[in-house]
Amino acid sequence: MKTTMPFRSPDRPGEDAAMYHVSHSIPEGHADLPSGDSANPADFRIELEQLRAENRCLKERLDSKITYIRGKVNQLLTVMGTLPLRPEELDDETLVELDPIGILSDSFSQMISHIHKTNRELEEGRAFLQTIFSSVEAGIVLIREEDHVIVDVNPSAARVIGLPREEIIGQPCFRFLASNCDAQCPMKDGELCSDNAERLLITGEGQEIPVIKTVVRVLFNGTPHFLESFVDISAMKQAEKALAAEKEQLSVTLRSIADGVITTDSEGMVLLVNKTAERLTGWSQEEAQGRSIKDVYRTVDEKTGICCCEQAWQMLSIGDSVAIDRAVLTRRSGECLPVSCNAAPICDSQSRVVGSVVVFRDLTQQRRMEAEALRSQKLESVGVLAGGIAHDFNNLLTSILGNLSLARLYVCPGEAALDRINDAERASLRARDLTQQLLTFSKGGAPVKKTASIVDILNDSTSFALRGSNVRYRIEVPQDLWAAELDEGQISQVIHNLVLNADQAMAEGGEIIVSADNCTIPTNARINLQPGKYICISVKDTGIGIPVEILPHIFDPYFTTKEKGSGLGLASSYSIVSNHAGTISVVSVPGSGSTFQVYLPASADAPEAIAETEGALVSGKGRILVMDDDEIVRDVLSHMLAHLGYSPELAVNGTEAIECYLRAKEKGEPFAAVIMDLTIPGGMGGREAMSRLLEFDPNARGIVSSGYSTDPIMADYRSYGFSGVVAKPFRVEELSDVLENVVVATP
Repeated sequence: MKTTMPFRSPDRPGEDAAMYHVSHSIPEGHADLPSGDSANPADFRIELEQLRAENRCLKERLDSKITYIRGKVNQLLTVMGTLPLRPEELDDETLVELDPIGILSDSFSQMISHIHKTNRELEEGRAFLQTIFSSVEAGIVLIREEDHVIVDVNPSAARVIGLPREEIIGQPCFRFLASNCDAQCPMKDGELCSDNAERLLITGEGQEIPVIKTVVRVLFNGTPHFLESFVDISAMKQAEKALAAEKEQLSVTLRSIADGVITTDSEGMVLLVNKTAERLTGWSQEEAQGRSIKDVYRTVDEKTGICCCEQAWQMLSIGDSVAIDRAVLTRRSGECLPVSCNAAPICDSQSRVVGSVVVFRDLTQQRRMEAEALRSQKLESVGVLAGGIAHDFNNLLTSILGNLSLARLYVCPGEAALDRINDAERASLRARDLTQQLLTFSKGGAPVKKTASIVDILNDSTSFALRGSNVRYRIEVPQDLWAAELDEGQISQVIHNLVLNADQAMAEGGEIIVSADNCTIPTNARINLQPGKYICISVKDTGIGIPVEILPHIFDPYFTTKEKGSGLGLASSYSIVSNHAGTISVVSVPGSGSTFQVYLPASADAPEAIAETEGALVSGKGRILVMDDDEIVRDVLSHMLAHLGYSPELAVNGTEAIECYLRAKEKGEPFAAVIMDLTIPGGMGGREAMSRLLEFDPNARGIVSSGYSTDPIMADYRSYGFSGVVAKPFRVEELSDVLENVVVATP
């Protein structure tokens, strides 16, 4: 049975598929097939096959049209960007029922909204960039690549260039580049960019300004441009110059500091070593940098023996300073030096310890000066004692020597007693020399200086000291040797002591070289002398030398290694040279001899002529007043004066002497001279008594006499009103010479 449903095929693609009428065939074997009287089963099957064929044809055409529509809808959705519709997810019925016009309308609405949103974002971005362009501190210049013309500049660039924006735009960029930078311009040498390059910019007034600039290539309005940004570094350059100047000043300061300076980082690694530190440690800046300070500055505390670096680092780590008065520095060579040091932390702005600075000083010279001061104190202490002993001893010697000199006058030549008297006198003179050595390093050992040449003193003292010795000697003195301000007697004693000491060091014989040279002591010299011109006298021997343990004590009073030595030779020599504003030093190597060096201040004056002395007694007449607290001195003086023809009168102290003098003047029997002792225990001494006498009688003639030289009067007697001086002990011949000059030769 066949059921036929009319349909019409669409004439063109896209017609409404709902208008199609499809003939549906009834499947074979269906129980409800139509039947009729005229139905023929064969015809029915034929018709059914035809229907099936037509049905397949219609289905194929429908699938083709659906595929076509799906492709077009997909294109539409792709072009319009309608995101909610995905064609592959639509069934055939929904796909056929789509509204293309509606789709287009929705898509255009979405596109317009998107365009408006994009435009707003672009405007906001442009405004943001313009704000940055206008307000950024860096100068920005936009340059067209084609002709290198400036297209735009920001206010910062215009301010640095010093011209209005309108006058800069349109100018070639080369106008604002320094001539020496032309070859480095990225637009001229073919480079497309530069990154943080230092250049010079020319302002509108022609001033050159250092800048750091960066140039990159960009597209602007579709054409290539260069975008140049730069920063004015004038202030930075000035700061760099100031920093360099400060660094140089710091470097000069560190180099000129007399103390050693070492700086380290927080780990104790050396950063800087100044010149003094290089000299003291033996490490140069290049060698020390980067090393641990423990390797470079090897010191231990002199008191505790603890490593100073360990001790200091514990304190520095907590921000405390460290001061060590006495430490021992071991130099790179292994030599040890006494030093004092101070260490302080270096802190940053947050008070964190970032390093340390160590300042240290060589104490070698200070120790030497301390030893000199200690030696001087010893001499001063002994001098006080020696002066007291010498005063009393000289009074005794005055009596002994004076009586011997008188006794010799009473003995006829050839008598046996004369030899004994002469021997006793010689012994007394040797005792006087010993006393003089005591006085030399006592407080009163002031030298009586005059300008003299040292040449004769060297010759005479050396030859006298070596008389009868098996030692050769050589004297080396330049022709232009300077003169010196000195006490000839005392310096002769120094040379005699040094030469005699050298002779005794060469029991088997040898050679002594005595030399003198001109020398100038500079400021900060490693010697305890004032800067200036000096004569350096050297006494060098080839003897056994001085043991190291003995060397520091050779100038100590009463220190001697000789069986018959007094221990006063070198001590008195040291005192004499010190009183001449000089110094004496020694260098000795056991087994290789010793060299003593004496420094005496030089004089620009010519040497004074040496006066000849007469040995004959000169008689006189007149009354002589003798003031002395010692009876034996008064007694011997009275006999000497009587022998010389004078009439002596005696006084015990200054008060009694003044009374005697005034009483004699009132009677018309004045004294021709007054001989006064300087020191009167418990009474008026010669200085005050002479001052009082001059008030009463300006023409009074005084002769100062003392065996205790604690006062500069003996060296400069005329400044205190005296007319002459005679030092105890003295012989009658010496008293005669003084009285001749004061009484006889003076009208």
